[in-house]
Amino acid sequence: MPLVFPGKRRKHDAKRVAVTPGQEERIMDFSGKVGIVTGGANGIGAAMARGFVARGGKIVIVDRDTAAGEALAASLGAAALFRAADVTKAADVAAYVKAAQDRFGAIDCFHNNAGIEGRVARLAEYEEAVFDQIMAVNVKGVFLGLRHVLPVMIAAGRGAVVNTASIAGLVGSPGMAAYSASKHAVNGLTKSVAGEVGPHGIRVNAVCPGPIATRMIEEVSRQVSPNNPKSVEERYTAGIPLRRYGTAEEVANLVLFLLSDLASNMTGGEYTVDGGRTASPAGVSGSTTQ
Repeated sequence: MPLVFPGKRRKHDAKRVAVTPGQEERIMDFSGKVGIVTGGANGIGAAMARGFVARGGKIVIVDRDTAAGEALAASLGAAALFRAADVTKAADVAAYVKAAQDRFGAIDCFHNNAGIEGRVARLAEYEEAVFDQIMAVNVKGVFLGLRHVLPVMIAAGRGAVVNTASIAGLVGSPGMAAYSASKHAVNGLTKSVAGEVGPHGIRVNAVCPGPIATRMIEEVSRQVSPNNPKSVEERYTAGIPLRRYGTAEEVANLVLFLLSDLASNMTGGEYTVDGGRTASPAGVSGSTTQ
């Protein structure tokens, strides 16, 4: 079922369909638009790529996982292009931006999604090298994506960006302090940049997923309880009002909405997809209430 909402026609409105005489509804439509998604070969990024193409858009999938990225792009046909890249390297970022322009002629939407979880450990025991790696991917990677995509959008006078943060960027996450710090930084970048580029017709928002059934939460669970990772899910979901992990598609749905013209007056925001998790205080490595 497409997302719809009534409203007056504007210059960049989504496609409209008449539903009753004298009334129209807008639907989510990316026809004629070009998007980029980093970390796009798997999980949330892959779900976003599939949803973007299904709604008429063209997508550039960026990831270090060449096999998965190429397979996903092939499954989506001529509307998709895969580029292997390390988001921490400016040359790689510039190359995927150029590839989008060369292949499709524009960049209208950017899902700045690549990220890593690092190691689950107390900060007093944390390795500097792992901390640096998390900051490089989760913060510098987001910065570089913005740094190279935004000039293209500014020149065009339009654009929409969604950065993937986390509920760990809204509250503390014991055992994952480095990851939490990196996602707080993503939210700070989001709000700051939204103020800078709003006058150019560009919107910048962040999504803050809770625990999502992807590789990342599986890896965190293995680190927390190597002998019984399933117990982590049981303990954690007991503290989620909806009593389950979210899905990649549920996060992608919010990303797509924020990138679409349906969200034309939304910028600088942080939007949770967490089953109500931020209403409960414990983290993945701590206790939860029953």
